[in-house]
Amino acid sequence: MTDKTLHMIGNAHIDPVWLWNWQEGFHEVKASFRSALDRMNEYEDFKFVSSSAVFYEWVEKSDPTMFAEIQERVKEGRWEIVGGWWLQPDCNIPAGESYVRQALYGQHYFKEKFGVTAKVGYNVDSFGHNGMLPQILKKSGLDYYVFMRPQPHEKGIPSRTFWWQSDDGSKVLTFRIPYEYLTWGKEVDKHVWRCANEIKAPYEETMCFYGVGNHGGGPTKENIESIHRLQKEGNGLDLQFSTPNKFFASALSKDVDYPVVQQELQMHAVGCYAAHSGIKYWNRLAENRLMAAEKWSTIASLVTGQPYPEDFAHAWKGVLFNQFHDILAGTSLESAYDDARDLYGEAMSIADRNLNYAVQAIAWNLKIPYDTSKRPLVVFNPHAWESQTSVEIEIGSLPKNPALIDDEGNNIPMQLVQSHATANGRHRMSFLATLPALGYRTYHVVEGKVKAGKSSIITSDNVLENDLIKLVIDPETGFIESFYDKVEKQEIFKGAGARPVVLEDTTDTWGHDTTQYTDVIGEFNAERVYLVHNGSAKATLRVRSTYGNSRLIQDFSIYPNQKRVDVQVMIDWHEEFKMLKLRFPVNVNFPKFTYEIPYGHTERPSNGDEVPGQSWVDVSGVSRDTGNFYGLGILNDGKYSYDAKIREISLTVVRSPIYAHHIPKQPSPDEEYIFIDKGFQRFQYALIPHTESWETAEIPRRAAELNQPAIALHCTYHDEGTLPQHQAFVSVDAPNVIISVLKQAEDNDDLILRAYETDKRQTSTSIHLPVCERTIETTFTPCEIKTFRIPRDKKQAVIETNMLEWESDS
Repeated sequence: MTDKTLHMIGNAHIDPVWLWNWQEGFHEVKASFRSALDRMNEYEDFKFVSSSAVFYEWVEKSDPTMFAEIQERVKEGRWEIVGGWWLQPDCNIPAGESYVRQALYGQHYFKEKFGVTAKVGYNVDSFGHNGMLPQILKKSGLDYYVFMRPQPHEKGIPSRTFWWQSDDGSKVLTFRIPYEYLTWGKEVDKHVWRCANEIKAPYEETMCFYGVGNHGGGPTKENIESIHRLQKEGNGLDLQFSTPNKFFASALSKDVDYPVVQQELQMHAVGCYAAHSGIKYWNRLAENRLMAAEKWSTIASLVTGQPYPEDFAHAWKGVLFNQFHDILAGTSLESAYDDARDLYGEAMSIADRNLNYAVQAIAWNLKIPYDTSKRPLVVFNPHAWESQTSVEIEIGSLPKNPALIDDEGNNIPMQLVQSHATANGRHRMSFLATLPALGYRTYHVVEGKVKAGKSSIITSDNVLENDLIKLVIDPETGFIESFYDKVEKQEIFKGAGARPVVLEDTTDTWGHDTTQYTDVIGEFNAERVYLVHNGSAKATLRVRSTYGNSRLIQDFSIYPNQKRVDVQVMIDWHEEFKMLKLRFPVNVNFPKFTYEIPYGHTERPSNGDEVPGQSWVDVSGVSRDTGNFYGLGILNDGKYSYDAKIREISLTVVRSPIYAHHIPKQPSPDEEYIFIDKGFQRFQYALIPHTESWETAEIPRRAAELNQPAIALHCTYHDEGTLPQHQAFVSVDAPNVIISVLKQAEDNDDLILRAYETDKRQTSTSIHLPVCERTIETTFTPCEIKTFRIPRDKKQAVIETNMLEWESDS
C-alpha cells in the first residue's frame, strides 16, 4: 500500500491588524520571522513559507541584519516566498485594479530584494474569492492558488485540489486547506491524522499547514519534534517538510485529471460586506481618485511636459495595506479605523495633489482669449468615451443674469443650487456637461443674453417628470409610489421602491453562521416630502424620514432627456444590533440578477442570501406589463452588500454590530460597547431603467461615471495658449471595452494602458491614442483584461504585456 504523503507547510499566519493595531502587528512580524530563522538554525530539514511584501519591507527597514538572513534562507531554498501580493486582502471588495497593484508592487519587491517572484497565490484567511482572480493571478505570474475559506460546509468543491478557471479561460491549480491554516504550540498529531484522512485515491497527497498563527508565532519546537516522531513511526504516512511550490509540482507530475471549477468561491462571513461604511467608502474613493490622477498625470506629461509624479506607488501601497481582509471587512477593533482613515487620507491627498497639478497644467495651456464678459470653466472627463454628466461647482461672484455657454457658443441649461458655504458671496452652479472621451471641454459663464429653452422637466410637491420617465413619491411613506417609463409604458417597480427597511441583526461583526438577514422590524417613514431644486438642468425631491432615533434624507434628482434618477443619501444612524436596507421590487418575470465583481460580473440566484457586489447590480427579465425585455441597473459609490429575493433587490446600507465581536462570546449587560456606523454618513446611488439588456444600456460605463466623476476647474484667460478649448486624448470604439488605467510604467517612462471587456463577448476593437499618435488594434476574449506597454519613442512597437508590466513572467 502506498503511503499517504503529507506536505507539512510551516507558516505563521499574521494579521497585521485585527484585535490589535498595526504597530503590534509590526512587532509580531519581526518576532515570527526571528523565530522561523531560529528554527532553521536548530533543524536543518525545517522549511518555512511566508507571504506579504509589506512584512518583508518592515523587516528590511527596521532590522537589516535579520533581512539579510532571510535573503540567504530564500537563496538556500528553505524559506519560500508565496503570495506575490503586498499582503493578503479581502478578495471581494477591492476594485479589480487593486488586485493588479497587489501583484505589481509585491512581485516587483520580491524580484528586487530576493531575485525571485512568487508562483503561488496565497490568501489563506480571506473570507471569499471573486471569480476573476484566476485571470489576475495568471497574468501576474502566479500559476497556483491556496485558500481555506469558504470551507466545505459553506461551498462544495469536487476535490481539495482543482483547476480554478475564470470566464476568459485562465486557470490556476488551486488547493483548499483542510481544517485550519495553523496549529497551536504543542504536538501536531491530531491535526496530521485528520488531514491524512482527507486523502482519497487517485489523489495521493495533500498539504497540512502548521504553526502558531493569527497573532504570529510560527512553528514551535514541539511542532517540529512531533513531526520528526511521526516520520519515524510511519503508520502509512510520508510526512515531508515541504512548501506549496513542491506540492503543486508533485501534483502536476501525477497522471491525474483534476476537476475544473468555474465559479466564485463564496460564502463566508457575509456580514463583513456591509460592516463599517466608512472603510468601504474611503476605499472606493481612494481607488478611483488614484486611477483618475494617474490618467491625467500621464496626459499632462505628454501634452505639457508636466513631470509625472513619483509618489503614486507609495499612495497605492497605503490603499493596499488597508485592503487587508480584517481591515476592509470592518472586523477590526475601533482604533484600527483611525489608522486606516489616516492612511487613506494620505493616499487621497497624494492623488488630489497630483490630479490638480495635471489638470491645472492643461488648463493653463488652453487658448482662451481675454474677454471680461466671459468667465471660463474647464471640465475634465476621466473616461475614454464621450460622457454626458451632471456637474456642480462652487463659484464666487456672478453676473446679474448668469447663463452658461460651451466653447462653441451653445447655450447650456444651468441653474443655481444651494452653496456648500453658508456665508454670503458664494454660489453653486449645476449643469449637464457633454465631454470628449478622456478629454475636456471649456464652458463660459456669461451675462444672460441667451435665453434657455423651455425645460422638459415637470414637477410638483411629490412628482418629478421629464419626456422619458415619471417618478412619484408617496408623501405619507416617502417611498417611490410609481416609477414609470413613459416611452415603454412600463411601471418599473411592482410595489414601493427605495423602501428603507430596518431589520434586527444580532449577529457578530462578521455575520458568522449567517447567510441571510430576514427579520424586518420596521421602516423609515416620511416626515416631509418637498421640492428643493426645480430648474432647467435638474429637479430634486427631498424625502426626510425617521426611524427610532435615526434620520434619513434622500434627494431624488432627474435631468432633461435622461432616463435615470440620481439619489443623494444622508443618514444619521443611532441604532444597535440593526440593519438598514433599501429595497427595489423590479416589475419583471424570469429575473436575472447580475452583480459587478472586480474587473468582471457574475450572475447569482435570487434566494435571499447576503452577497458581495461592487458599484452596480442589474435586475433584468420580461416586463410583467408589456411582455418585452426590461431591466433596472442600480449603481452606488460606496456600498458592497446586497440580497435578492424573487424579483426584489436590496442594497444593504448600514449594519450596527459591536466592533470586533466574534461568536461565541456574547455581549454582557454589565459592559459598555461601541457599535459600528453610529453617526452621520453620505453616499449616492442611481436608478437606470433600460430596455433590452444591461450590456446594451452600458451599465458598467454609467457606474464608472458615478464613481470617477468629472473634474470641474475654474480657469482664466491665456491668449498665448496652444491647446484648443475642447479635446479628446484617448478613445476606444467598443462600448464593452473600458480603459481603466493609463499610467507611466514602473521601470521607465513607457506608458501602461489597461482595458477590460465587460459583457462576456469576444470583441475586436481599436484603441485610439491621438495624444501619442498611436492606435492599438486588438481582440478581447470574453471578460479578458489586457495590458499594453506603449513606448514614448514612436519607432518602437506597442506590445501586449502582463500585469507585472514585464514581457514574460520571469
